[in-house]
Amino acid sequence: MFCGDYVQGTIFPAPNFNPMMDAQVLGEALQGFGCDKDLLIDILTQRCNAQRLVIAEAYLSTFGRDLVSDLKEKLSDHFKEVMVGLMYPPPSYDAHELWHAMKGAGTDENCLIDILASRTNGEIFQMREAYYLQYSRDLQEDIYSETSGHFRDTLVNLVQGTREEEYTGPATAAQDAMVLWEACQKRTGEHKTLLQMILCNKSYQQLWLVFQEFQTISGQDIVDAINECYDGSFQELLVAIVLCVRDKPAYFAYRLYSAIHDFGFHNKTVIRILIARSEIDLMTIRKRYKERYGKPLFHDIKHFASGHYEKALLAICAGDADDY
Repeated sequence: MFCGDYVQGTIFPAPNFNPMMDAQVLGEALQGFGCDKDLLIDILTQRCNAQRLVIAEAYLSTFGRDLVSDLKEKLSDHFKEVMVGLMYPPPSYDAHELWHAMKGAGTDENCLIDILASRTNGEIFQMREAYYLQYSRDLQEDIYSETSGHFRDTLVNLVQGTREEEYTGPATAAQDAMVLWEACQKRTGEHKTLLQMILCNKSYQQLWLVFQEFQTISGQDIVDAINECYDGSFQELLVAIVLCVRDKPAYFAYRLYSAIHDFGFHNKTVIRILIARSEIDLMTIRKRYKERYGKPLFHDIKHFASGHYEKALLAICAGDADDY
């Protein structure tokens, strides 16, 4: 991703934006008998997140009602999850997803991995703040109590948002690569800690070099080495960090493919990735998906989803006739 690769989302600010008119149309769509779901899709997937928040304010001043509450009341199932998800500011959406991944019995490790392995320091800082505001709890403490072992230590390291921003050069890259190689050979607790500290704290540019040096020293790709030496959630998290360093849109294309094909359509994962990446790199994720898996993302969504849920997902993907 360091070769001037331009990443692009699928949702942009709507031109000639009129929040009062949008609020009026949404009010009529929601208040009427039956609820006009097509209108909801047309408006909420064709406005950027900042515009949706302004529409919610206009809706409140026009109808004296909360738009999100009305969406929750009138809609159901996965379609409701998509429409409500679009109404969260990005840090609040991440916080919401993390909260739901940890509350109740069992923990959705994949959700924790997807979010924490891929976010920047700034995004992590805002997400922690949103988490505290929404749930009056500390995100780091919740992660600590809901996970365990080196998986927990790595997540806690990531959620501190202490990744270096600068590039330190080839000499330290060779040293770090050597530490990683030893960690894959010896696998002691101490080595695992060194491994996660390098992956969680070095800048992306620096890690890019470290991975090249690792290949030179070991004759092996870092992902293959991690897969050979470790297992479970710890291994999945380390691999996710490496893949995000190399090419974040390709990582999310892979996660979407897994969610669609490995689990018989894991709705939560598909919804979360499409919403969270819609204004960042979803167009690029679509490109990577087609390059890697031979079929457009559109085709696979149409094959598994249906009705207004399918329409909403396709609208967020913002494709054209060539994508089907």
